[in-house]
Amino acid sequence: MKAIIQRVAKASVTVSDELISSIQNGFCVLVGISREDTEKDIDYIVRKLLSIRLFECQDSEKKWTKNIVDKDFEILCVSQFTLQSTLKGTKPDFHQAMGAEQSKDFYDRFLQKLRKDFKEDNIKDGKFGAMMQVHIQNDGPVTIILDSKKEQ
Repeated sequence: MKAIIQRVAKASVTVSDELISSIQNGFCVLVGISREDTEKDIDYIVRKLLSIRLFECQDSEKKWTKNIVDKDFEILCVSQFTLQSTLKGTKPDFHQAMGAEQSKDFYDRFLQKLRKDFKEDNIKDGKFGAMMQVHIQNDGPVTIILDSKKEQ
């Protein structure tokens, strides 16, 4: 399982000019699910998302001291199977990505765990399987790549 975390001042997802979700201050997280992912991968990514310290403390000059839970910020998750691609020459190959039906269930379980471990109202997502426009106002910019297979 891969997750690209982008610290944002704001982010939103639209589909066919319809606003699906939006957040202020927090993370926009692109999520790629592989065929081999299990609940262990969900646990790892959720734990890292909620504990990674990418925010400053307002009362201190120290950077990287607060996590998303400390700040009570929001997370906008966007499913993105292309994160599991490899290149065959100049063409992407998506054979490592989990199939659509299975990955929809897996992605829903990921969101469910994230909501359970943090706050339901602070977790937003796009529209699974849709052609989405993801709008972000990056804060920093700060971008972190998580890969559950490389980290466990």
